[in-house]
Amino acid sequence: MMYRAVGFGSRSGGLKPWMIALLILLLLIVVAVTIGLLAHFLAPGQKIEYYRGTFKILDVPIGSNSGQNDIYQLKDLKEMSENLVDEIFIDSALNKHYINNRVVKLTPEKDGVKADVIMVFQFPYAAQGSVREKKIHSLLSQKLRNTRALAINASLVHVNAMSSSTGKLTIQACCGKRVVPLIVNRIMSGDIAAKAAWPWQASLQHNNIHQCGATLISNTWLVTAAHCFKRNANPYQWTVSFGTTIDPPLMKRNVKRIVLHERYHSPAREYDIAVVQFSPRVTFTDDVRRVCLPEASVSIRPNSTVYITGFGALYYGGESQNDLREARLKTISDDMCKQPHVYGSDIKFGMICAGYLDGIYDACRGDSGGPLVIKDLRDTWYLIGIVSWGDNCGQKNKPGVYTMVTYYRNWIASKTGL
Repeated sequence: MMYRAVGFGSRSGGLKPWMIALLILLLLIVVAVTIGLLAHFLAPGQKIEYYRGTFKILDVPIGSNSGQNDIYQLKDLKEMSENLVDEIFIDSALNKHYINNRVVKLTPEKDGVKADVIMVFQFPYAAQGSVREKKIHSLLSQKLRNTRALAINASLVHVNAMSSSTGKLTIQACCGKRVVPLIVNRIMSGDIAAKAAWPWQASLQHNNIHQCGATLISNTWLVTAAHCFKRNANPYQWTVSFGTTIDPPLMKRNVKRIVLHERYHSPAREYDIAVVQFSPRVTFTDDVRRVCLPEASVSIRPNSTVYITGFGALYYGGESQNDLREARLKTISDDMCKQPHVYGSDIKFGMICAGYLDGIYDACRGDSGGPLVIKDLRDTWYLIGIVSWGDNCGQKNKPGVYTMVTYYRNWIASKTGL
């Protein structure tokens, strides 16, 4: 077929009215599409921002030689202060931007206790920082002045913006520590974890029946696998328990919110990640403590020693277990895991393989969503993987496949502020 060029014929005397109208319409369409594309690609993105706030709580009887009672009272005061700041911003004009807060220090003083709190927000890049800081200060001081939950001197409220790196490090302080010596072997064959060995392990339960593992990343947030909720994502039908046994649990909490990755669609295995918020928040102890989250830029070398934990079955087709079990594994390179006799093209972006090609040690049914962790030279533990999928359990050339946490690190931050 030959295309004819548009020209000006000598016999037409110019373009006809209907042709002019068509050209104008086409021009308007092109302009509209261009504006739409520019708006899409040039629209300001969102960024996590950290603000340090201080205020003084009055009439707190601390420092009266009550010893251990002071410690417990400070813990209660910390939780009350965090709940109060939550309520202030959730019920404010900044509720769409507010993520969470953390009281990082309580300092007893002569006339009360000084609270030092880090507040986390998500704002558009284009917004003015000084305006935001004033707005946060205004809301905090105004609401604290009128609260009845605690006696607070509102004239001593201060708010200052923090750098992202300082805010993140402050929030992350004291994560990934455990008090139990590391002596582990296998998960499928039944090594039971010692009490407090893996304090970030959690059990997600639907109608009080264990369904999946999860990992504690703050005093209100867990990270787990999205596929755990493919049949039911109603948070009010889920609970979470902590401790090394499901029954009896060390403690239980109600699930408040379930956030699946927006691009997760079962039965596809990509984007298999979710974060879960629960209430009330937990107080960290030797038995319940959060794991550290790695930076997005961290890379895990093949053949690194890593560890998995879970309440899953001991063999394919088996039932979940009441006692937490543990196993030591090795990470496997992408090149090896993508071999045709292993998983071939089923290994996609954001996945990491771990285990042994000769089988035996592996995660299994009921371990989904649980942690794959690694420790650094200072004995600090980091979450690098989430139990996602695999072919059977402990089969030769079929190691476990995990959601790679570093790949989704920025997504986790955007949803939790962590």
